[in-house]
Amino acid sequence: MNLNLIAMIATRRRVIACALVAFGIAVAVVRAEPSTASDSGHLLASPTEASPYLRPHDWTPYRPALHLTPAKHWMNDPQRPLLINGVWHYYYLYNADYPNGNGTEWFHMTSIDLIHWQEHGVAIDKYKNGLGDIETGSAVIDTKNTAGFGAGAVIAIMTQQHEGVQRQSLFISTDGGYRFKAYDGNPVMDNPGVHDWRDPKIIWDDARNEWLMVLAEGQKIGFYTSPDLKHWTYQSGFVRNDLGLLECPDLFRMSVDGNPAHIRWVLATGANGASLGMTTGTVYWTGDWDGKHFTADDATPRWLDAGADFYAMVTWDDPRLNTTQRLAARYAIGWLNNWAYATQLPTTGWHGGTDSLVRRIELHSVDGKLMLVSQPIEALDKLEGNTVVRSKVRVSNAVNTPLPQPQSDAYRLRITLDATSAANEIRFRLKEKEGHFAVVGYNFRRNTVFITREADAIANLMPAIYREVRQSRAPARNGMITLDIIVDTSSIEVFVNDGEVVLSDLVFAPPGANRLSVEIIGGDAELRFFQLSSLRVVPIQRHAADAQ
Repeated sequence: MNLNLIAMIATRRRVIACALVAFGIAVAVVRAEPSTASDSGHLLASPTEASPYLRPHDWTPYRPALHLTPAKHWMNDPQRPLLINGVWHYYYLYNADYPNGNGTEWFHMTSIDLIHWQEHGVAIDKYKNGLGDIETGSAVIDTKNTAGFGAGAVIAIMTQQHEGVQRQSLFISTDGGYRFKAYDGNPVMDNPGVHDWRDPKIIWDDARNEWLMVLAEGQKIGFYTSPDLKHWTYQSGFVRNDLGLLECPDLFRMSVDGNPAHIRWVLATGANGASLGMTTGTVYWTGDWDGKHFTADDATPRWLDAGADFYAMVTWDDPRLNTTQRLAARYAIGWLNNWAYATQLPTTGWHGGTDSLVRRIELHSVDGKLMLVSQPIEALDKLEGNTVVRSKVRVSNAVNTPLPQPQSDAYRLRITLDATSAANEIRFRLKEKEGHFAVVGYNFRRNTVFITREADAIANLMPAIYREVRQSRAPARNGMITLDIIVDTSSIEVFVNDGEVVLSDLVFAPPGANRLSVEIIGGDAELRFFQLSSLRVVPIQRHAADAQ
């Protein structure tokens, strides 16, 4: 999906000295990485060695310390990464003409660890082959040379849109995914006469020795198969009339609780949950794929992220692992934004929000039902430093409970709550300053976790949907509720009970706002465990020429 669709969809869519002294905690200073990049797109010195947790002084107020953004212009949908010679190749939709011109193309990034990123510029240009811009799709490595462009060629199939008509085109890279050229026979799938027909996601079906595609077709996910990536046969459709316009589908296999003898297929898609009290986001079903039809285990969809801003998700596995390991866990990344206000965010230098942090997802059996659980990837742990730890902290209305204060642009909170609390609700105020703040809280009576941003710095300037509370049921486990909260310059991602529930929201505080406090409603509560860790800044390696 890209900017051609904004108008249509919008109508329906920042040492811990004083605190450490007070608590007697030692400081662990982590050394900074070498050269990084500025907002202008030029290479420059990284955060100073004395302050590896503070962003360079010339960054704009909301430029994230950790999250992926373009140097300038517009970004939206992620495209599934590929591993080539030990390097992850990742693409996202990019519009260098925003806001004065339309159309997206694929912008190329690489990473070794899915945390540190380097730009390489546009890999697939828009408006070059007469079929329009370059929209969402997926790339695969054709190891078997099924398409005839050579074993190991990188084949990308994505939607192109011209004069409102969406078609699927094929592009080939023979240099390892850096640049692609259009296939002479495009489009490989011509539009059958429907308005919404986009976002192909392709995988290799080992059991049937063929390529398998899922395609978003309005309120239906279409399934197609192919022997060669060029010729596609329609097999069936999965229809939902209660989730609005479906986009960016995904289909993959996973083992339940890591058991290779218990395999399920997962069908996921971007959806609009207004009829279910949700916003736009990513829903999924587990089920069976028999080569022609997907049959869901349960008709009721589950939400991979209950926040307001996790959309256009893609997942992928690590081909370096063995089959059992690849089935047990996958990676996922989503677009942290929402089409209801995507073009109204107060960012300067770039637009379109950010990408989420990469997550590790697993399929677990929880309370008798299958559930995808999500946690930040382990590489994020290596960014932590200046850690403050406390235990058995009482929170009450009678006494103010001081908390250690963040001294970094991005930080991580790990909190364990005693579920037997007499309180009704506990609220952690984040990014607090001048009466503005966001809240991550837990309601002990309703067993729900929530995020509110009705008091953040831009709330009154945004549509009503921006101010709505986002919440999800999250029952205690063994008498505890665990919160793992990643706070960056313009976002909050909350992982509850080892990722059984996740909520991701963009949040915009006054520049420099970083106060942290806690309040209780209706009685006392105990923080069994509290940990605050600074997170090192991870600038993207940029080059001015690549940012154009």
